[in-house]
Amino acid sequence: MGTNEQGKGTDDVNIAVYCGSSPLALEPLKEAARQLGTWIGKSGHALVYGGSSIGLMGEVSASTLSAGGEVFGVEPQFFIDAGVAQHDLTRLYVVQTMEERKALMIELADVFVALPGGVGTLEEISEIMSRIRLQMTPGPCYFLDLDGFYEGLRSLLRRMVKARFIEEEHVDRGFIFADTTRELIALLEMRSAEACPACGYPVVPESNIARG
Repeated sequence: MGTNEQGKGTDDVNIAVYCGSSPLALEPLKEAARQLGTWIGKSGHALVYGGSSIGLMGEVSASTLSAGGEVFGVEPQFFIDAGVAQHDLTRLYVVQTMEERKALMIELADVFVALPGGVGTLEEISEIMSRIRLQMTPGPCYFLDLDGFYEGLRSLLRRMVKARFIEEEHVDRGFIFADTTRELIALLEMRSAEACPACGYPVVPESNIARG
């Protein structure tokens, strides 16, 4: 797969995967990360992720590389100083803040996936959900709801619909939950690299946002 100067794939899809970095993650979750990474690599796609070598982050990156795929990590300097960065990546982008990390991952990626993780994963995918809702990022985004991990989020979204904070069709179209890794991969295989037809111009165009 070819890449441009920013690490963007020119032939296939750059898939951002948000997931936990805890080394104590349960083995079925690590196996799911390995399966996804292997598919990304064998399919000729590229992985965009947070750059860590441990937990699910380490599993998905190592398996993508082992399967012949390209991996672009985005890691804040303080994590590198702590010794958790992966060093055999296609490219490691070093940033200073978590905000810069999130922004660059969004810039590099075409598709966004959340595997199980902690509060950091939840924060990152929540920003993607908000951007999809505002039509600032093409949707949908995908969740691996293995063993009901994201059932609480699914329930919360249903409550939001009931309370009329968001339309049901936007939830159904923008946020896709897969119960198994196989189902998630099937959904990603169907996903075009082109922008979602339902996503037009942004509600709040980024070019109109004043920057300090």
